[in-house]
Amino acid sequence: MFRFANPHLLWLLVAVPVMIIVFAILIRLRKRTLRRFGNIATVETLLRDVSSWRVYIKFNLLMLAYMALVFAAARPQFGVKLREEKSEGVEMMFVVDVSNSMLAEDTKPSRMARTRYAIGQLTRHLTNDHVGIVAFADDVEVLLPITSDYKMAESKLRSLSPALIANQGTDIGEALEVSLLSFSNQSRNARNRVIILITDGEAHDSKALEVAERAKEEGVVICCIGIGTPEGTTLKIDGQMIEDEDGKMVVTKLNEQLLMDIASATGGVYMRSTNANFGLEEVISELDEMESAKLTHRNFEEYDEEYMWFLGVALLLLIIEGLVLGRRNPLLRGVSLFEREKTNK
Repeated sequence: MFRFANPHLLWLLVAVPVMIIVFAILIRLRKRTLRRFGNIATVETLLRDVSSWRVYIKFNLLMLAYMALVFAAARPQFGVKLREEKSEGVEMMFVVDVSNSMLAEDTKPSRMARTRYAIGQLTRHLTNDHVGIVAFADDVEVLLPITSDYKMAESKLRSLSPALIANQGTDIGEALEVSLLSFSNQSRNARNRVIILITDGEAHDSKALEVAERAKEEGVVICCIGIGTPEGTTLKIDGQMIEDEDGKMVVTKLNEQLLMDIASATGGVYMRSTNANFGLEEVISELDEMESAKLTHRNFEEYDEEYMWFLGVALLLLIIEGLVLGRRNPLLRGVSLFEREKTNK
């Protein structure tokens, strides 16, 4: 890939044709002046030390040097350099429930909005750790594979909503299974992987505990944050109360027991989120002693600078231009390399 770091400076090349036109006008004026003294060829023979072709050479050298300097100032860059940096950190996969029950407002302004805000605040303070995001309802979607790009993580967080997944439900087991497969290969043998499950826990599948046992065998810790209240609240979507098949108001409650069992199975922690404290900071503090692993950061932002080549060419041209004199050297006046030797017939 080729680019200029300062492409706006290329507009300076517009001066090249302007200077050529000015030079041509000056040459024409010179010839007009010489005509006043007689035939141009005759007058030029009287100006033996003046060399018209050297004027052209010096001008062309200056123009080429100017163009090379403009290209150097524009900083041509070629290719993309892949730079890898290694650091010690933890891989965190945020597994977020985006089912309709996350729209409940027992946690202000809503369970979903509170979750987006809390994870966003955490990612702004991360440095060496890698993060990923998995959204789930009845289906599962990997929004962000494990990465150190926190700005991308913040962008993906803003898209978390029930609109992401058409099939509603809460399949925690499937979400955990997909998350286990989403960690990077470089951390497979290290105990530096954690799944942070954020949900109201309204699920009744035994698969969740089975996957938790498998996570323990693979060295993955699952921490759970229960969002909502055990008492529950009625569910509203777009300002309208949701009713079940019997016409009763749908009440969504926090199922803490399932979340505590999942966390306990892997040696993780469980926290209940409240309006005053979401619980993420407590979870992270519990993980501070977790073994860190060597993680690789890949940066694609560096280019190979090529301006020095143009700078070198410009310097060489200016040196040559300085060595080419506008007049013949008086010491070499009798030497002619281009005239044929006169012979007497």
